[in-house]
Amino acid sequence: MQTGELRHLRWPAAAAGLPAAGRLRHLVAGALRTGRPLAVWREPGADHPRLLVARSLEAAYTGLPPALDAQAPAGFAFFPFRDSDHTPALFLPPDVVFDTGQPETVAVAAPARDLVPALTAWLAAAPVEELGWHHSPQPAPHAATRTEYTALVDAGVAAIEAAAVVKVVTSRAARRALPAGFDPLAALAELSEKYPRAFVSLVSVPGVGTWLGATPEILAEVTADGIFRTMALAATQPLTAAVTPRTAIWRQKEIEEQALVARYVVNCFKQLRLREYHETGPRTVIAGQLLHLRTDFEVNLRQVPFPNLGTDMLRLLHPTSAVGGMPKAAALQFIQAHEGYDRAYYSGFLGPVNVAAPGVARLYVNLRCLQLRPTEAILYAGTGLTVDSDPAREWQETELKLQTVAAVLN
Repeated sequence: MQTGELRHLRWPAAAAGLPAAGRLRHLVAGALRTGRPLAVWREPGADHPRLLVARSLEAAYTGLPPALDAQAPAGFAFFPFRDSDHTPALFLPPDVVFDTGQPETVAVAAPARDLVPALTAWLAAAPVEELGWHHSPQPAPHAATRTEYTALVDAGVAAIEAAAVVKVVTSRAARRALPAGFDPLAALAELSEKYPRAFVSLVSVPGVGTWLGATPEILAEVTADGIFRTMALAATQPLTAAVTPRTAIWRQKEIEEQALVARYVVNCFKQLRLREYHETGPRTVIAGQLLHLRTDFEVNLRQVPFPNLGTDMLRLLHPTSAVGGMPKAAALQFIQAHEGYDRAYYSGFLGPVNVAAPGVARLYVNLRCLQLRPTEAILYAGTGLTVDSDPAREWQETELKLQTVAAVLN
């Protein structure tokens, strides 16, 4: 987003004593009260969250994944696992941006200048205790029982044994009651503190709903100095005092699962006839209270003749084999036929494009997330299956993954 396209509004004197978190709450309250889409996020390792508000829902709809280059439109991507009428692909334009690390002003983009009077009223409004978050009008998804999920794993293993798929990722939803007085903004702050290495986000859109999460997995990143990055993240075991990245031992099943995801990324490079990439790993990494195997991939865009590499890779990668399987078409067909619920935005992707600066994009796979309902939260978790998968272990792995975001419901 170009600086010259922005107008910077200063907070009124009445709000001078408000801390940055209070100012963020003011703006979120105004956006929700007027039915506008918004996203709040905190980058891995960052100290402060940012807020983006789109002027209207219509301005947020899109048909294609965002372009990852300096000349592309800026915005916040919020894409489902599968696009549908009730889970549309969204790209929220940065009509209003507030950085809590620089809390003295609020930036307003040129197309949204008509929002200035309303925005001025938001800034001067009285503090709001309860916020009216958006909820999906769709019925809550079916929450699989342990028996149902282990049967799904058995079906996935059978499909692999029959050579219908090489790998498939099965998932389930779980329903949890919201604690009294649950505050999504406070939950976002709690997740940020608990998981400093995660991408922590809170997205609320009229007619779509409100999603909160802390994901460890980069889907596609383009940096200011022209570096494209992605990763292959798979395999899971709990982090304990005895099992750390230095001491972790991985089973053959988990090593194979992660290798398939890495191979999928390499195959995407091959489809683009790109050979100049740097691969590091696999290595054991921490994500919350879990350990995973991760392989990192990096391309210097200034040294290859692929100016649209980031955009092309994004379209090839999603949904990755870490959330779908291999071959992609066959795995997605299995999921649609057997999983028994709509993943919606779980295992889709989200993140800012060209908001911090032109040419800077960071998109993450939407894992370790929950959907906020009026009285409950819908949590999601999945596991990658190979021919050696054990249904009891796969159920337990989903239980461990659910705990990441469920921590804010305790």
